[in-house]
Amino acid sequence: MTSQIKKIKFGEPLDRIAIIMMLLLSVLIALLLVFGGDSKAAKVRDFSWQEKQIGAEDTGFILTFNRPMNHASVEKNLRIDPPLPGKFSWAGRRMAYTLIEPIPYGTTYSIQLQGATDKFHEETTQTASSETPIKKQGGLIQPFTGFFRSRDRAFAYIGIKGEEQGRLMLVNLTTEPKPIALTPKDLVVMDFKPYPKGNKILFSATDRSNFSNFGTSLEQELYTVTTGIHPRSPGEEIPKPEPVGRIDKILDSKEYQNLKFDLSADGKIIVVQRVNRRNPTGDNNPWILVEGEKPRRLENQQGGDFLIRPDNKSMVISQKQGLAIVPLKAEADPVEFLPKFAQVLSLAPDNSAAAYVKYNTDYTRSLFVLTNQGEEQEIVRIPGSILSVQFDPRTLKNQRVMRIYCLLTERLKTEEYKEQPFIAAIDLIKEKGNLIGTIKPLLILPNQIDTQMSLSPDGLVLIFDQSVTATNSTKADTPRTKGGEAIATSRLWLLPLIDIPADGSQAKLQPEELPFAGFHPRWLP
Repeated sequence: MTSQIKKIKFGEPLDRIAIIMMLLLSVLIALLLVFGGDSKAAKVRDFSWQEKQIGAEDTGFILTFNRPMNHASVEKNLRIDPPLPGKFSWAGRRMAYTLIEPIPYGTTYSIQLQGATDKFHEETTQTASSETPIKKQGGLIQPFTGFFRSRDRAFAYIGIKGEEQGRLMLVNLTTEPKPIALTPKDLVVMDFKPYPKGNKILFSATDRSNFSNFGTSLEQELYTVTTGIHPRSPGEEIPKPEPVGRIDKILDSKEYQNLKFDLSADGKIIVVQRVNRRNPTGDNNPWILVEGEKPRRLENQQGGDFLIRPDNKSMVISQKQGLAIVPLKAEADPVEFLPKFAQVLSLAPDNSAAAYVKYNTDYTRSLFVLTNQGEEQEIVRIPGSILSVQFDPRTLKNQRVMRIYCLLTERLKTEEYKEQPFIAAIDLIKEKGNLIGTIKPLLILPNQIDTQMSLSPDGLVLIFDQSVTATNSTKADTPRTKGGEAIATSRLWLLPLIDIPADGSQAKLQPEELPFAGFHPRWLP
């Protein structure tokens, strides 16, 4: 019997493809084991403030990791230099660090994280068949270092001497503490409001040739001017550099006189009180200028002082019967009416509170604070004046104490009527739904009630002016106070807000005089 041996063929196409694929996968696995072991190590994948410039509106940063982390180890080993107090919160592989107070301006910061571990590092589990715990091994995080800085500490003011007279000046205390003229000599600046990024300023001005012999002008027009400051804010594209002092006209004065104006917190809305030259008594409504739209009249809202609310949707405007909260959209109805109050002085940046003034029948004035929780409280009642109020951004998140800085006057007991201005801090303590105010005098000022002050966006420094009026001024374009008096000279002062006593005793703060003259100072955001 002849046996036949069958030959088995191993060269079929599918077999060859399968063998090649298995070899390639084996090689890839080997390469990953040899060279890719570190890819599993925990590391920071993204830092939201890396190389950014942080402002007061930036409340916190986010660290994103490549794998789940041991929360406690990250919080323990995170270092910020200089320190920034804050709170941690987690969402999966993302850690948020929320600041308790606004970031101090003019400072460079570093953030370091090393020694933290991932979620499975030395974590033990219990098996069903054995009481012996099984230890899962994770790893230490790759050391991480990031850098960011806060915005420059800068402010603007109106010049008073020589070639600076009537011009808008900029001082950057962080980079170059020397005034820079933003506007030309032929324009006299009347008022201004910085845009939220500090990259430009909205201002009203008139040509020097339009001034009357009494130093007044009704020909002021609205302009914007660039500052040369370009903050790299988180979540935004790198801004395109702009030159210093580029001016664009926003609104002319051919048919209407432009009076008071305000700029919304987001910089997209301008409200201007305008008076029709042909019909001044019947047509003096506020006008709304929205970015990208034609100017429009706000109907049925004649005259009155006003402030745009931080929500960018409404404003507070004074009327004959009190104050009204009016929407900026034409089709909406008034939100609220406040008949008790005559003036709005300040709105908290986070829209949590507002400061109002009430005129009393005994010729005193009361300062009220209203919160967005419906709390209404009389804080101060004085026989003098309440000139300015600003909310301390460092205390807005505090659940129990809120601080405001006030420019007040005290009526002096003399034969001639005089008022003594002073700066004070008022701590508002929340107790059982009420706000109890404790006044802390900070600084007594010379007898000049036209002083203007501005609180820095980080709440650490006040800047104020000290004007001296001239009895005989022959120049028509000489800058003047709100009362129409010519300003001969004006000094600028910085008041650091540190070491304020916890009780109501006099604070021993030392103001610092700046080496240049000007008035109406205002910090850039």
